[in-house]
Amino acid sequence: MGPIDFDQPFDYIVVGGGTAGLVVANRLSENSNVRVLVIEAGADKTADPLVLTPGLVAGLYGKDEYDWNFISTPQPSLNNRYINQARGKMLGGSSALNFLMLVYPSKGNIDAWAEVGNKSWNFEALAPYFRKFATVHAPPAPAKDLLGLNYVDEGKPAGDGPVHASYSEGYNATNKAWFDAFAELGLEAKSDPRDGTALGAVQNHATIDPSTHTRSFSASAYYTPEVAKRPNLVVLTETLVTKVLFDASSGSEPIATGVEVLSKDGQRQRISASVEVILAAGALQTPQILELSGVGGRELLEKLGIPVIVDNPNVGEHLQDHPIVCQSFEVADGVPSADVLRDPNVLQALLGLYTADGRGAGPLGESIISIAYSPLVDGSGVASPHTASKLLAEHEASLTTPSARAIRNLISSPTEPTFQYLLFPSQIHIPSNPASMADYIIPVLPENYITVMTILNQPFSRGSVHASSADPRAAPVWDPKYNDHPLDLELLARGVQFVERLVDPNGAFGGKVLKKGGKRLPELKADELETAKEIVRQRQISVFHVSGSCGMRPKEDGGVVDERLRVYGVKGLRVVDASVFPLEPVGNIQSVVYAVAERASDLIKEDRAQK
Repeated sequence: MGPIDFDQPFDYIVVGGGTAGLVVANRLSENSNVRVLVIEAGADKTADPLVLTPGLVAGLYGKDEYDWNFISTPQPSLNNRYINQARGKMLGGSSALNFLMLVYPSKGNIDAWAEVGNKSWNFEALAPYFRKFATVHAPPAPAKDLLGLNYVDEGKPAGDGPVHASYSEGYNATNKAWFDAFAELGLEAKSDPRDGTALGAVQNHATIDPSTHTRSFSASAYYTPEVAKRPNLVVLTETLVTKVLFDASSGSEPIATGVEVLSKDGQRQRISASVEVILAAGALQTPQILELSGVGGRELLEKLGIPVIVDNPNVGEHLQDHPIVCQSFEVADGVPSADVLRDPNVLQALLGLYTADGRGAGPLGESIISIAYSPLVDGSGVASPHTASKLLAEHEASLTTPSARAIRNLISSPTEPTFQYLLFPSQIHIPSNPASMADYIIPVLPENYITVMTILNQPFSRGSVHASSADPRAAPVWDPKYNDHPLDLELLARGVQFVERLVDPNGAFGGKVLKKGGKRLPELKADELETAKEIVRQRQISVFHVSGSCGMRPKEDGGVVDERLRVYGVKGLRVVDASVFPLEPVGNIQSVVYAVAERASDLIKEDRAQK
């Protein structure tokens, strides 16, 4: 590529070359007459073995060249612990350092987006885009032989999207026991999750290319060498966007005209956009960029000395995140655990296997996490409708917003997943002030463990993220306010009590996988509800699904963007990332970020055609 002409305006400037940003840039630049610029603060790591090798993900966390590595404010409901939030700082964004889990939301969950004020957003509207972004590979014979996977509809179209979604050949007896345990408890999956059902134990796809056993993420999928050759697409890395520029001289709404950037060597430059600026910097940094640009709450902006372009105090508010409670259990002798990777000799042997023939053989090219969805459960199993309605009725006075009412209805339904459970193959540690996510997942104790994780799919609590300074290099202040709504702690504690059913030594999972009388982290047993709440306080962290901080909903209901993802109060500015989600999606949100970005690309094309 020759020198880039920044004096000529681009049609579109995409701020953030992450999971969503590269989707939008790819789709808009399909039209050779449209000139697109992507600006990414991190570097291009698409050929980096640490990024590409699924089993080496722990090596990315806390390193400035890969990870923004945010830390929360102290969380009162979690014994004042600080919570780490890994965020991808490279092309591909967080799809380059996530745990590769591809799951699908429930129909009821996405239909609730319409119920809270977005009539054109429901499951039916988004369904084609779940098919568009991925190629779904059929399960290999060893996976079917071991796990059954009878619910998988192999007649469904595989799709031909650029992201590869596959199953592993390395599932083991622990995964099998997981499926057996949920079947024993009446939670066997009956239908393919791609149809909008999310109930029972399922083997999730992983975003791994089965031909190479490498990570399939937005940079490798949407910014291929062929796409990179497009003369109308420019990708600028290691460049920080400091603010969006506006023309406020017209007397009507201010118009976004471009961005100001800060290069790696400290040079500031202005770059023009003739049609739109599209923010895709993620749920923690998109609100920060808006505020740095003068779009946000007047009180905060004046305190930071930033001129107010649009006074909208909803920017950075209504932040949602899935809380996840991690309980680790010592496994019986001979049961597989990824804790063996603490031995450098084991790791070297597996690396040798992975690199030997160029096909990525062995565990480092696989993901063996399994999941399960459940309605409201507790220590007795699946909770009765009476139990659910009684618990919700106790908090009815606080469930007044459209979002809270929508979540209440989902939790009341026996066919909607209140919880997601994860079977994680190693031990988890929860320090009070982690230096990075690596502190959570690198083995410390000599015994071998697995971890059962409890996720609350639809939290009532709402946090915030805001610029801390007018300096764009300063990290935003992230306060997730976990369990700020008391119902979240009540629900999570009941979900933790259900784990005791899973690990029961007489059950299909506990009896076959766990060491009799073995250690557990924490040592507490959730026989009583109050003890379960203490487990939450000690062992809850983030599952890295922050969303909703620039919510799509009517402005009077707290919205920042409209149904076409346009920022209220200005022209020529859109947001396309997880910050627009009006309600947290069920399960891991990667699939929804891709699908929303694909649909947003079509909306942007439609709006251009109508001008």
